[in-house]
Amino acid sequence: MKRADNSKLLSQTFYNRSPEVVAKELLGMILVRHYAGERLTGRIVETEAYLGAADPASHAARAVSPFNAVLFGPPGFADIYLIYGLHYCMNVSCLPDGEPGGVLFRAIIPLEGIDTMAALRNLKPNASAKALTGGPARLCQAMGITRASSHGQNMASASSDLQILDDGYRPKSILTTPRIGIKKAVDLPLRFLVDDREP
Repeated sequence: MKRADNSKLLSQTFYNRSPEVVAKELLGMILVRHYAGERLTGRIVETEAYLGAADPASHAARAVSPFNAVLFGPPGFADIYLIYGLHYCMNVSCLPDGEPGGVLFRAIIPLEGIDTMAALRNLKPNASAKALTGGPARLCQAMGITRASSHGQNMASASSDLQILDDGYRPKSILTTPRIGIKKAVDLPLRFLVDDREP
């Protein structure tokens, strides 16, 4: 799986839409993390949409606070949060400034910097994509994404350490399922996966 040379950075306009639409259209795009002078990349193969104030499973269902303020801000910004006091996960904000919503990155297929990803995960370089980046917490650990390093970054900025690129690839088939790992609004079909998982 090679990255095309004509990759284009997704603009802020891309994210200024419903989280459900953005979550689907992010599948097949390339997540880029500039880490310690190295470029770590992977193709996005699983996302979940969180719809904001009306979605009880969303962090934005609560009143705006320092914890969730990014989700209420302009579209295209990284929202990094801690789960179980141990693991970081990453959303990107959607919808216009003041209208909360976001997309959770659940899995990528590693493309570049795999040895570094494996080292950050304390795994061997030949570890499977699932072991490396198959889950929102694994993904963040493999790419060195923490709240201190990446929270609030503008992912639509050419100078950001965290970006999403479009190299023209589009998944042949997308699966839609209920979200997982949550206790509220569990029946909503807002989890999206690349069907074959190997673009």
